[in-house]
Amino acid sequence: MSGKHNKYERRRIRRYRIRRRVSGSAERPRLSVFRSSRHIYAQIVDDVRGITLAASSSREDVTVEGKGKLGVSAEVGRRLAQRAKEKGVVKVSFDRGGYLYHGRVKALADGARAAGLEF
Repeated sequence: MSGKHNKYERRRIRRYRIRRRVSGSAERPRLSVFRSSRHIYAQIVDDVRGITLAASSSREDVTVEGKGKLGVSAEVGRRLAQRAKEKGVVKVSFDRGGYLYHGRVKALADGARAAGLEF
């Protein structure tokens, strides 16, 4: 290896490093985040059983006033927390997916916390 990685490879390395420590169980599933240039996706996963308990994305009909992508991300987090609470999930472990905890990822986490999820 040359020791030089592009930003996608660096994110993949960070993601694998995070996933070594963060895993979802039945009592504390993993909240996984994926961010593209236009949309943001989040799901709550039980890694032991290998199933997705709840999911939400900005591709759904999300109408929010103000702050653009940050407002949409916060709404996705709130919607995900509501769906998780319907399934009986209150505590989750947060998997930021190699992204910095900043901007849209932070807005999604804050929206989920505001709706009642505990990290």
